[in-house]
Amino acid sequence: MTATFEDLWPADLLDEMGWSPAERRELADLWGRMGALPLTASRVVLSIRLSVLTEETTSPIRQELDLVRMAAERESRVVGIARDLGVSATKVPPWKRPQLGEWVTNRAPEFDEILFWKLDRFVRRISDLHLMIEWCKEYSKTLAAKNDPIDLSTEFGQFMVTIIAGMARIEAANTGVRIENLWAFARTAEKRWVIGKPVYGYKSVDQGDGTKALVVDPEKARVLRWVYSMAVRGISLYRACRLLTRAGILPPNKGKWSSGNLKVILINPALMGYRVYRPKGLRQGQPSLISHNTDGEPIRLAEGIFTKEEFDTLQEILVARANKEVRQQNNRTPFLGIMKCGICGNNWYDTQKTWERASGEVVKTTRLRCASFVGGGACGIKAFSNPQEIYDLLKDTVLEEIGNYQVVHRKYTHGDDSLAQKLRLEEQISHYMAELEPGGSYRDGGFIETKAKETLSSLGRQFAAIDPESVEDHWTYESQGVTYREHWEKHGLRKMEEDLTRSGITFVIFEDHADLNVPEDVQRRLVVRKDFFSQKKV
Repeated sequence: MTATFEDLWPADLLDEMGWSPAERRELADLWGRMGALPLTASRVVLSIRLSVLTEETTSPIRQELDLVRMAAERESRVVGIARDLGVSATKVPPWKRPQLGEWVTNRAPEFDEILFWKLDRFVRRISDLHLMIEWCKEYSKTLAAKNDPIDLSTEFGQFMVTIIAGMARIEAANTGVRIENLWAFARTAEKRWVIGKPVYGYKSVDQGDGTKALVVDPEKARVLRWVYSMAVRGISLYRACRLLTRAGILPPNKGKWSSGNLKVILINPALMGYRVYRPKGLRQGQPSLISHNTDGEPIRLAEGIFTKEEFDTLQEILVARANKEVRQQNNRTPFLGIMKCGICGNNWYDTQKTWERASGEVVKTTRLRCASFVGGGACGIKAFSNPQEIYDLLKDTVLEEIGNYQVVHRKYTHGDDSLAQKLRLEEQISHYMAELEPGGSYRDGGFIETKAKETLSSLGRQFAAIDPESVEDHWTYESQGVTYREHWEKHGLRKMEEDLTRSGITFVIFEDHADLNVPEDVQRRLVVRKDFFSQKKV
């Protein structure tokens, strides 16, 4: 369906973005010019991107209006606009952006070109640019920029694009170097808080001279002191998290209290008031390192919540507990994200553990628990002691519901050269029909009228012979002659999990029963879509 002016530029959106009356009039005028273009005109998608919404020199309105002008000058028709504001081109490639990604991965048959304001508004990584060029070649698309000399139809144009992207990459790298230098300065600055978020238990405050200092947050420090007292009494972090949740104490980062996140806080030497840092290569779960000044002395920024002796004691307790609890290797919860709790809606987790008691006896426990329960909450559903029964029930229910569906693959099919012929035939048919009307030049009741009718019939047959789907690029859907039951028997559990996740199917578990929720459009969701970018290496 062809997009209308209101589809692309709703009045409320123009109001929200702050389009002026003059800009709106020009936009409407440009749209009117596009309406007069032939059906064969190139269809374009405008890519608007900003990392920071306050960049005045490349504001969204300026980018958008410039690109509409560019489309009109190229005699192209705008069919879509991808407005990805607040998105980093360094961190997020075009195919993963919220709006442009949808056009690239799912709506490719609907456009011919992507227009963008400047190359660094589109990409900053050379590898991302190369992948987009490859994608354009395979899908017969073009990239073009308003303020950079880009023409993907020539090898030289592609070379120029690579050079420009290299400059953008250098600029992004320089930004990274500046940030890294700021962190390096922060690690050595005495008595000042320069950058970063303080560890739980502390907060930064303005000192009145433009600098910040680190101070103890009394309420959060009291929480950590309580956790410490529980730990030395032999109470587990899991139990402490449950008690904190019940007490209504807010966790860090507006998340949930969990033993894993609490442990990350407790192993941080910043709790002694020291400045810390995390060098590259430090694995998750390993404590940060203490920063030292030029004399080799630890840099202390604030009063410690724990003394060194208390902190060391706490680490010994945590290490001892970690040594007792040895998780099974490759312990992975099947159907994670598919199994949902019927009360709180959280995921279910397989909590297989092997415990070694003081006597040397090894005890193995296997439970399927709701994430709310694992994280210290209590949704009311007890754990299941035999997870395999739940997994088997899920598999059997899924096979009964959709096991006989055919595995369908989506394929991109290029249109042929019949569009020009179709337009020519439409024009000729319209001409003959008009001239055969009363008063027309072919309406003489004799030889000319007879031949004109014969010609019109011939043109009609030629027009009817053209397959409408063959005219333009489109998706085709092909069955592989294999059912999902057969597909999963061959490829195993992992493939079944992948397909169920893609389809949006959930298995909602209650204490005494479970429901399989299948979306109405599950067959559309199950269609296997080729991921061009995941298969490419640069």
